[in-house]
Amino acid sequence: MAKPFSDIGLVGLAVMGQNLALNIADHGFQISVYNRTTEKTDKFVAENPNTPGGVVGSKTIQEFVASIATPRKIILLVQAGKGTDAVIDSLTPFLSPGDIVIDGGNSLWTDTIRREKAYGEKGLRFIGSGVSGGEEGARFGPSLMPGGDPKAWLELKPIWEAIAAKVDEKTGKPLMGATPGHPVVGGVPCTTYIGANGAGHYVKMVHNGIEYGDMQMICEAYALLKGLLGLKPAEMSAIFTEWDTGILDSFLVEITADILKQKDPVTRKPFVDVVLDTAGQKGTGKWTSVNALDMGVPAPTIAEAVFARCLSAIKEERVAASKILKGPSKKYRGSKKALVAAIHDALYCSKICSYAQGFQLMRTAQKEYNWSLNFGEIAKIWRGGCIIRAAFLQKITEAYARNPDLANLLLDPYFNKTFKSAQANWRKVIALAAECGVPTPTFSASLAYYDGYRSARLPANLLQAQRDYFGAHTYERLDQPRGKFFHLDWPDPKRPQLAV
Repeated sequence: MAKPFSDIGLVGLAVMGQNLALNIADHGFQISVYNRTTEKTDKFVAENPNTPGGVVGSKTIQEFVASIATPRKIILLVQAGKGTDAVIDSLTPFLSPGDIVIDGGNSLWTDTIRREKAYGEKGLRFIGSGVSGGEEGARFGPSLMPGGDPKAWLELKPIWEAIAAKVDEKTGKPLMGATPGHPVVGGVPCTTYIGANGAGHYVKMVHNGIEYGDMQMICEAYALLKGLLGLKPAEMSAIFTEWDTGILDSFLVEITADILKQKDPVTRKPFVDVVLDTAGQKGTGKWTSVNALDMGVPAPTIAEAVFARCLSAIKEERVAASKILKGPSKKYRGSKKALVAAIHDALYCSKICSYAQGFQLMRTAQKEYNWSLNFGEIAKIWRGGCIIRAAFLQKITEAYARNPDLANLLLDPYFNKTFKSAQANWRKVIALAAECGVPTPTFSASLAYYDGYRSARLPANLLQAQRDYFGAHTYERLDQPRGKFFHLDWPDPKRPQLAV
């Protein structure tokens, strides 16, 4: 029997909204749902009559708001941007002081800052929460990244902790096996309070930027296995399956192994061989890259992953160019086993660099926006539920436990040791790729980042001299304190100079 008032409400019954609503109901919370299309609401409620908590449908926004216990908690899972603002505007007249609106979409963090401020001025509370894990995660346990009013978070916390993915307390490995009506019991929930106003959505954005990098790096490993060794998809599936049992154990490596052994139901050819080689994107990777540029934080691996998708999109141009532009004819003639091991190491080293860039970006953002981010906790909640979940994140968690003020993941003893043992293979793979004409933008960008970060002196001294020469932009000197600038009265190159 339904309670007089629901524990929480949700607006937006696309697939993510439906799955998250069922996840909440499976944990014993009664949830009110509303969708602009009444038929979709009625159908969803009719198809889910016996959830442990119960699902209540509403035909109007006013009826929906009135059905929720105060202070109300209302989740929005609608299109980011103008769509979110439109729903907020329709809700606001019916809300009461102290009510909490939770935006679970992929909203730009600056929009969340604006909305949280506007709601606060009206006596209402706003939480921007990243929700990662796709449709499956929403249904059985996502990684949740809430930011906003800390007191509002405490009221939302019991529901968020209940529905979040769970990991084993000792190993950090995800606890699996949830089914409809029977969620995972026990374990550590993959959610924590991220920080004020837009912090939750910012961290989710960086998560997605790292996700872009992870996916492109795996694609480059696939391209190398195919291009240098001529392996068939089924052979590569076996390699990725083996990699998934070690330090590369991750959701993305796991599904890559599954994809590579999948047959196309129409042609019975390997499925991956009939898929068009153009990749779409929804913008969060671009946001990450643009923000890195805006704040002056080097994030070349993430940016190259975005550019790789852009390059893939110009399919017709690439096909035309392939008939004109010629590459090297060199073929790899060495050991298959040795090269597979080298590609494994190159993938792992590149992955470390990508995550290091993401965490450096968050480290800079917390100063920019006056947040206080706990990087160890962020790594913890990414261990389960989210798309980038991986055994490797346990190592990041441990790194920040050893040193919460770690300037860069590359400096952690574990990762430093990894580079010492694996970088020879990493360099070998990138050199081979260049010699054989296989593009590896994120592998190469990661190595350049590593070599740049470990360099006590870079050629920017010449760059500074160039800037001073053509634009009088000034320069600093090695023999003078930092922050003291000089300008050289450069000779006119067109005017003859006296021999000295």
